[in-house]
Amino acid sequence: MTTTNGSNEAIPTLQLLDPRGRRVTTRGTKGYRDRAAALTTEDLRGMYRDMVLTRRFDDEATSLQRQGELALFAPARGQEAAQVGSAYALRPQDYVFPSYREHGVLHVRGLDPVDRLRFFRGSDHGGWNPTEHNTAVYTIVIGAHALHAVGYAMGVQRDDTPHDEHDGTAVITYFGDGATSQGDVNESMVYAAVNEAPVVFFLQNNQWAISEPTTRQTKTPLYKRGEAFGMPSLRVDGNDVLAVYAATQEAMERARLGQGPSFIEAFTYRMGAHTTSDDPTRYRTSEQEEMWRQRDPIDRLGALLRSEDALDDEFEAEIKAAGDELGAKLRTGVRALDGGPAVSSTFDDVYATPHGVVAAERAWYEAYDAGDPPAPQYAIAESAQGGAR
Repeated sequence: MTTTNGSNEAIPTLQLLDPRGRRVTTRGTKGYRDRAAALTTEDLRGMYRDMVLTRRFDDEATSLQRQGELALFAPARGQEAAQVGSAYALRPQDYVFPSYREHGVLHVRGLDPVDRLRFFRGSDHGGWNPTEHNTAVYTIVIGAHALHAVGYAMGVQRDDTPHDEHDGTAVITYFGDGATSQGDVNESMVYAAVNEAPVVFFLQNNQWAISEPTTRQTKTPLYKRGEAFGMPSLRVDGNDVLAVYAATQEAMERARLGQGPSFIEAFTYRMGAHTTSDDPTRYRTSEQEEMWRQRDPIDRLGALLRSEDALDDEFEAEIKAAGDELGAKLRTGVRALDGGPAVSSTFDDVYATPHGVVAAERAWYEAYDAGDPPAPQYAIAESAQGGAR
């Protein structure tokens, strides 16, 4: 398969499932097809179920924001195959660094759906304990988490865990097309490449950095960014869950085997708004949106399952019931969340061990919060460092 950029340049794109749900047997894809063929019927049904439930989560969260229960929400409608397909390629010991839209990844990793919305309600600085599911909290600062991912991967590389296919740990970080213009992402790729860190850079190119199209961000295909840093790079059809799974599995295996980082560009489309404060009708046409609705990733996998007699009314009803249960849990759980954490909790998890500067800053804030006139903050920090500035 080939796709095009703004100049209509043909771009090689891995596709294993076409928009009508038919398996693709293009020359040069055999290794990836073999990986996809190893998925059982139950695996495919599980992917379909998780994609449908991810969309239901999106719809419920958007409704909650419209009702004033969330301050903001970033929908992922249309990107379910990119997220669920890649997450299925991960192992429990792998570590995930998401941005703020990876709801499908978090769903597959097993994070509680209410916890996923604590951040958007303002009830918590993060929402969950990263160590419970090897998944870092959402990051709003565009691209900053790519540096965190590479730092973690370099730590994994230097610990005593063997990096073979049985015991190795690999890292994956997700970001959007707009993030590729950020210095943090480019700097992280420098460190990853020269250190051969076990990390996969997973770009979800949904073609819009808020209101800016990809054609206003780059003159070359984005997957070539990875090549420029010396890492294997691939563009994959991001609405094809089989291709995404196969490409991610291969890249994660390379990382586990000590063969360094990889870059995957999942070419997809953000069918909804950037966030609930955005109005996409101001910068794109209904004709564009309709064209991509016809490439819906859920419909595509559903068509494959029906053609293979793996999707029937009973299974659809089971998924709908699970979606209704999820919706009810979200509505009840989100409304029951408190007004937010104490501001002083900001100081709790800055370092793994006690730190003098952080302790001094906490003391300064607590004195301020209690109404006591605090000393100048720089003087407290200076005292904590033994008087040296």
